[in-house]
Amino acid sequence: MVKYSVTAGRNAATDDRRLSRAIALRKEPEVLLGAHMSIAGGMPLAVSRAVETECRVLQVFVKNASRWEGRALPEAECREFRDAVREAGLAAVVAHDSYLINLASPDEDLWERSIAALTDEMERCDRLGLDRLVAHPGAHLGAGERAGVRRIAAALDRVLETAGDSGVGIVLETTAGQGSSMGHRFEHLRDLLAAAARPERLSVCVDTCHVFAAGYDIRDRESYERTFEEFDRVVGLDRLTVLHLNDSRRPLGSRVDRHAHIGEGEIGLEAFSLLVNDVRFEALPKILETPKEEDGDRRNLARLRSLAESGAEGEAMAGGARPAARGYGVPEADPCGN
Repeated sequence: MVKYSVTAGRNAATDDRRLSRAIALRKEPEVLLGAHMSIAGGMPLAVSRAVETECRVLQVFVKNASRWEGRALPEAECREFRDAVREAGLAAVVAHDSYLINLASPDEDLWERSIAALTDEMERCDRLGLDRLVAHPGAHLGAGERAGVRRIAAALDRVLETAGDSGVGIVLETTAGQGSSMGHRFEHLRDLLAAAARPERLSVCVDTCHVFAAGYDIRDRESYERTFEEFDRVVGLDRLTVLHLNDSRRPLGSRVDRHAHIGEGEIGLEAFSLLVNDVRFEALPKILETPKEEDGDRRNLARLRSLAESGAEGEAMAGGARPAARGYGVPEADPCGN
């Protein structure tokens, strides 16, 4: 099984992501589950919080997500963070960009500011030893989807050109489609990958709440298979490098981004059981962005692990794998607790 480590060779993140084409139950007990953790008090404390919550993977902001300017990161803090990740034995650590960035903006000043901000976050990732930065594509604000694609692709080209050979890749996240946000259709992601000058430095994050709100059903086996068959046909499963596991407070196709605890929203438990038991995704970090109240991360992680264990037991009782598949905005409140 592929392991993504911030201390591993940078090429492994692109060379070893080849997924099986069959939906089947897992045969290994470990699932790469984790959560987004606050960086309050310093970057290394996010690792401590992940360890305390029994995470195998971690997502962090690399600066205050609600401000353009971030505090300077001392080299000593970066080194302490890298050491903490190594000592914790985390299988993967990824970053998420700040909420203010809009790479699709038709406003020249905001667009340039967004490029500068994302470039800064890429540099922070490199210093922290992170190889992936999850980013929302952006909102075209009435300029139209074609204009939005061109704008985002041009911005990504600028950012990656400045980043050089740092080894940090950008992971474009699916969105719920609030307002004029891009990324709520798989075709948007396909077009962005096709338009970018450095597509090998780009990949995709599927957020379960977002795709569900955008109209892609995953609530049962049939709809799950249909949705990922479409993703494979339009984007390609080999482009998928991160999963965000969130239930949805709003119904299918609402195009409203509101995260809920696993199994307590409109999506329900079956979709998450299918995801954590899908061998095609066993090497991918699966990250919670669910509400933090009442020890939410521990409850949600325990629920997901229980689904994985139940799936493995079900396979053993059935004597085989599941049938093969037929193919493949900014939240109201910060669910990451920062």
